[in-house]
Amino acid sequence: MAAQAHPDMILMDLSLPGMDGWEATRCMKANTALHDIPIIVLSAHAMRGDAAKALQSGGDAYLSKPLDEALLFTTLAKFLGEAPV
Repeated sequence: MAAQAHPDMILMDLSLPGMDGWEATRCMKANTALHDIPIIVLSAHAMRGDAAKALQSGGDAYLSKPLDEALLFTTLAKFLGEAPV
């Protein structure tokens, strides 16, 4: 789907059926047609080291749930190049 739509950004959950978000992120970042799309990892995985693992998998940012609304909007604006609401 990402290859067809080429979105401005992907919000990636780590707990996905089939391929998990870690692997999906690695696959997209390895694909030259998709590697430039920012991937923001959103997850309830808040264990020590999960943020680093998300970034090592290719995620451009990591936000844990429950989300801090201000941080979410600031992060989205950073990658979309728009002023936060």
